[in-house]
Amino acid sequence: MSNTERARDGGVQSVDRAITVLEILARRGEAGVSEVAGELDVHKSTAFRLLGALEERGLVEQATDRGKYRLGFGLVPLAGAVSGRLDVTRMGRDACERLALEFGETVNIAVLQQQYAVNVHQARGPATVLSYNWIGRITPLHCTSSGKALIAWLDPADLGPLLKDLELERFTDSTLTSRDALEVDLEQVRARGYATVLEEYEIGLNAVAAPIRDQTGGVVGALSLAGPSYRLPPARIDDLAPTVVGAAAEVSRRMGWLE
Repeated sequence: MSNTERARDGGVQSVDRAITVLEILARRGEAGVSEVAGELDVHKSTAFRLLGALEERGLVEQATDRGKYRLGFGLVPLAGAVSGRLDVTRMGRDACERLALEFGETVNIAVLQQQYAVNVHQARGPATVLSYNWIGRITPLHCTSSGKALIAWLDPADLGPLLKDLELERFTDSTLTSRDALEVDLEQVRARGYATVLEEYEIGLNAVAAPIRDQTGGVVGALSLAGPSYRLPPARIDDLAPTVVGAAAEVSRRMGWLE
């Protein structure tokens, strides 16, 4: 291998590692140099250099006095450039704002990206206590309402391989970690027309989501409403589900889907 080829391969590896660092922080929220190095399987000095380079560009930032890194505001214009091109974000904004205002909870729109759900829009209701920003956050498919709504209606030829490769990580005692159990749950999602999670991803967090379809009828997004379990117990989730389904259907009609 020539020096030029080695340099090129090394550059590609560095880019791949830098992207992986961003994915780690998106998943974890915050992480220290040792944690990043451990996930990358590299020396701490390598992880430190990667974080430093990303920090210089504003893509990551250090959490004050804790030695932790998190995603930086330099990602906002990049994410905005992508979300600005997503019709589902533009078409769903009004419905999200209205639901958030009416019920006081957090309303998100998510899209499918490989084996994750990615939140592309968020509206916060007046009852929300935390101001956590979910936009751009990568979340699992098997234990979030958006994730389940995004994959439940996939063609079996696409859903089968996805479920086979999906890592069913346990986040709480309620997380579904069996593929058989997940498939049964997805059947129920299709039968009801919406997906729910009761503390499957985070303890104390419940949510309900419905699919958003485009003009072909394919699911291109999921609209979810989430809140603390003491405000959204199972009975209230069931009561709110028709409204969430109706809001998602409204967005689908704006996307061109005519049932």
